[in-house]
Amino acid sequence: MLGLIIARLKTTIPSILGVIIVTFLLTRVLPGDTAAYFAGPAATPQAIAEIRSKLGLDQPLPVQFVSYVTALVKGDLGQSLTTGQPVTADLAQRLPASAELTLFGLLISMAIALPLGVLAAVRQGSWIDHLCRIVATAGVSLPVFFTGLLLVYVFYFILGWAPAPLGRLDAFASEPPRVTGFLLIDSLVARDPETFRAALSQIALPALTLAIFSLAPITRMTRASMLAVLGADFVRTARASGLSTRAVIGTYAFRNAMLPVVTTLGMVFSFLLGANVLVEKVFAWPGVGSYAVEALIASDYAPIQGFVLTMAILYVALNLAIDILYGVIDPRVRLEA
Repeated sequence: MLGLIIARLKTTIPSILGVIIVTFLLTRVLPGDTAAYFAGPAATPQAIAEIRSKLGLDQPLPVQFVSYVTALVKGDLGQSLTTGQPVTADLAQRLPASAELTLFGLLISMAIALPLGVLAAVRQGSWIDHLCRIVATAGVSLPVFFTGLLLVYVFYFILGWAPAPLGRLDAFASEPPRVTGFLLIDSLVARDPETFRAALSQIALPALTLAIFSLAPITRMTRASMLAVLGADFVRTARASGLSTRAVIGTYAFRNAMLPVVTTLGMVFSFLLGANVLVEKVFAWPGVGSYAVEALIASDYAPIQGFVLTMAILYVALNLAIDILYGVIDPRVRLEA
């Protein structure tokens, strides 16, 4: 298993280098002038030139790239002109909010999609199977921002069950002492049930939006994988041996059907990181997605580069975790490694 992890890490180095190069070049071709934006509409050409020189934007691209990589090796992602803070500090402050939202949405999706997919495969052609297809179609068809706006309209504006979509906590709740950055966990650590309920009510709708978005691929893959496994010889042998239906499905079929599902979960998690950008804007969620959008509007290079590089590292770490999980689920992977 250790050899497999080392081999995977070796293959990720070129990917990270490619992300660094492509991100640097793409930010330089974005429309708009960073110096002119921050100088203001009344700035003179001389003032704009001074700001451009101060930011190093008057240097040739190879010189700018070498400076960027040199700072990156030292762990310096630059400074955000929008917030006036180092990008590393901004990302460290906002990343837990995005991670909490993404993971909570994925957990809701898994809690619904996995049982639904298994039941749809076991009871093929029943109403549960048709419900599975409807859920999959709806999840693929509805844009994530439309789903978010629809949930806000129904549960906040019409029914009044949900709080105003204005961040992670309402105005009457105070943030607990920061331990993990996850408000749900930090409030439990601080033994503050009121803050926990406030954080849970705020995260419910955006997490449900992401869950609906990710229901379709997880449900369809679970159903298809279970159907393939239920028709295998070892499942028929287990049934012929007199094992109960629960043992056959839970012990034999579901575990062998999990490998394609785990792969799908990894892909869905990466999709959710991208969908976070829209969801955070709809719900005023203070995560890295809204941070990157604000920097993109202002042509602020450093936060955009830091955001893309952080997402790339998270994606690499996620794929590594999936490879390790393969070995836990299927011992044959460990033997091959």
